[in-house]
Parts: sequence; C-alpha cells; structure tokens
Amino acid sequence: MIEIKNVHKSYGNLNILKGVDMSVEKGEVVSIIGPSGSGKSTLLQCINGLESISDGNICVDGVNVFSRATDLNALRANVGIVFQQYNVFPHLSVLDNAALALKVVRKMKRKSAEEVAYAQLEKVGLGDKASMSPTQLSGGQQQRLAIARALAMQPRYMLFDEVTAALDPQLVREVLDTLLMLSTEGMTMVLVTHEIAFAREVSSRVAFFDAGKIAEIGPPRQVIDSPKNERTQQFLSHQIH
Repeated sequence: MIEIKNVHKSYGNLNILKGVDMSVEKGEVVSIIGPSGSGKSTLLQCINGLESISDGNICVDGVNVFSRATDLNALRANVGIVFQQYNVFPHLSVLDNAALALKVVRKMKRKSAEEVAYAQLEKVGLGDKASMSPTQLSGGQQQRLAIARALAMQPRYMLFDEVTAALDPQLVREVLDTLLMLSTEGMTMVLVTHEIAFAREVSSRVAFFDAGKIAEIGPPRQVIDSPKNERTQQFLSHQIH
C-alpha cells in the first residue's frame, strides 16, 4: 500500500501541495486528473522520492520514503515511474535501454538482464525492435520502451506522469492499451492523465486535484460521471470524454 498523509510541498513561498491525503491499495489503479499546475506531477515525484516534501508523510509498504534510513535506490526499484518525456538513450539499442537498470541497479549479469528485458519488450509489443536504435522508433514505441524499461525492474507499483501528453493523437491509443494490459494483470498504478475517457475505463478510483488539494476522490462513475464538487464539474465540462 502507498499511504500519503497530510503532505505539503512548497518552493519558497509557492505552495504546491497543501495537505494531500490518499492511499493506494495493492492492485488498485488510481487516476489523478485536474488542471495544469494543481500539483499532480509533483505528488508522483514525491511518492518516488524524486522530490522532497515540506511536511507530512509518505509510506510505501510501511517504509517511510523520507526517512534517513530508507535506501532510495531500493525504493525506486519497487516504485517505477514513467514520464511524459521518454528519456531513452539514443546510443544504446532498444534491448540495452531496457536492460541497463537491471545491470546497474540490480547488478544482474548481462545475459540474465537481457532475458528479463526482452520479455518485457515482448509484453509491450517491441520484441521485434530489440536490436534497433530508439531513434528508429515512433514516439509511441519509445514511450512503450520506457514502460518496458521500468517493468524490467519488476516493481510493485508503477507511476505514470502524463505518458501520452507528448504523443501525436494517433499514437496515444497504443500506449493506453499497454497501461490497460498492465491493469488487467493486477499492477498497482497511479496515473496522472488528461485522458478522461481512459481514466474512466481503467481506474478503480479517480482523484480530482485542484490548487494542491484533492477536491474529490471516488469511483469513476462518481467523480467523472456525477461529480459533486463544483470545481470538478467545471473542469470536466471543458473536457471531451
């Protein structure tokens, strides 16, 4: 379980997160929606320990993310994160990109790392691209490579930060189908997304963020189809879903 308790995050006088409380149970898919600048992406990076917090607490399977005793490399191996930008290495092959963290972080032998990485490439439909350069892939394929790379670490949780935002519309669905596949396999996921229809389709719960707080959280049929909060209603009225 991921437990987020009264989390605040500030940059100087700018308050990004203002007392966020949320838990994510194993096997859940929680989508976070809301306007730009509301703190959605910042929260994901705090869960992964990439950003510090100003107050509050985040625990992953009982481990305090911000305790001095916490091994952040071990934490990040169990809590994978995929960003809007693919961050693939153009000088490495697709297979080497997917296997790199296994060799560096998990200290796996090259052959074993490549076997695990190839299995994940196959899962996301890139097995036949293993020997290619990432520069030969489409944007959607590069994003699926980034997902395969994260999955190769065999994380317990996956965080996805607007993974379709940089893609041409025709490439969005192939990435969303990959996330849908992971959800059917029981992967625990937290998604920041503007794809409202997809959030309705894949989510156990949807959280609407507004000005650094969770304004509304619940099943998709409640938050997306029958929102009670006025700000949620306003936001969704401007979305095509």
